[in-house]
Amino acid sequence: MPKVVDAAERRQEIVGAVCRIIATDGLERASLREVAEEAGLAVGSVRHYFDSSDDLLAFSFAAVSDRILGRLNAALTGVGTAADEAGQDGAVLTLLGEFLPLDEERALDACAWLAFRNAARIRPFLAAEADRSHRAVAAVVGQVVSRLLHADGAPGTPAGAELVTAAEHLLATLDGLVMHALLQPGWMSPEMCRDVLEAHVAGLRRRVGASH
Repeated sequence: MPKVVDAAERRQEIVGAVCRIIATDGLERASLREVAEEAGLAVGSVRHYFDSSDDLLAFSFAAVSDRILGRLNAALTGVGTAADEAGQDGAVLTLLGEFLPLDEERALDACAWLAFRNAARIRPFLAAEADRSHRAVAAVVGQVVSRLLHADGAPGTPAGAELVTAAEHLLATLDGLVMHALLQPGWMSPEMCRDVLEAHVAGLRRRVGASH
């Protein structure tokens, strides 16, 4: 009896092939034909799930975003349940590490997400997902910064402005670490990434102490 193919599982296999191609050859190589070859499938099998290369790339972008967001939101629980500041800082560093290319799985996702975000500037069909995923990541980072600063500022207030500035600073730091770790892995090692994040979190803690 022929094996029943699980559609969701097959789509994720195809997304995995897209990510591997992006990591080794760039987004431009991620055509239906190239992806089918990487996944070990016939082109017709890939077309069964995706009508075009644009459809495939848009789906892959969303899938990669959701994987990253899933890891971030799962780790956010630990930040909220930490018993003290030391535990919270450790949970924050764990959460932020889920965004960085610290192992093969996260490196593939980070490389693909960065490539998709960059491509969204000139490929309109990717723009909506670029905006959605950025806002979702920013929301998680905003919650982290709010807890570290022990603040709950409303938009338009001084406290709210401080939170936005601190969150954007952290987002820029994360983006920079991702890029450096992908482009210069011999220098920006996982240990160096963690050291930079630890220093950043410590800086936020000092800001809290200075304001009290």
